[in-house]
Amino acid sequence: QVQLVESGGGLVQAGGSLRLSCAASGGAFRSYSMGWFRQTPGNERTFVAAISWISGNTYYSDSVKGRFTISRDNAKNTVYLQMNSLKPEDTAVYYCGACTVVVGRGCSPADYWGQGTQVTVSS
Repeated sequence: QVQLVESGGGLVQAGGSLRLSCAASGGAFRSYSMGWFRQTPGNERTFVAAISWISGNTYYSDSVKGRFTISRDNAKNTVYLQMNSLKPEDTAVYYCGACTVVVGRGCSPADYWGQGTQVTVSS
């Protein structure tokens, strides 16, 4: 059983920065890539970024490319999402999730999720 525990998030002004962390354990979590997704009330969870544990290859949605950076620390089994130049439209609950990369289409979730962390960007 893959277990994911998130930390970080909070309230920040537009233009500010936040860093999210996701610690992975259990099961064969390295057989998946690790992604960040976000969800606003009444909407579906959408792909933000993903990274391969093995290759370190990264993937981003167009809406965050150039502002967000995903990285991993293999020794700590932890994935990070550095979010810079935040905008009010980035406000959402952010989830880390095990997923399988589909090139050009994001990362298909494998139904292993963290608990979610709220990110609120004020204007």
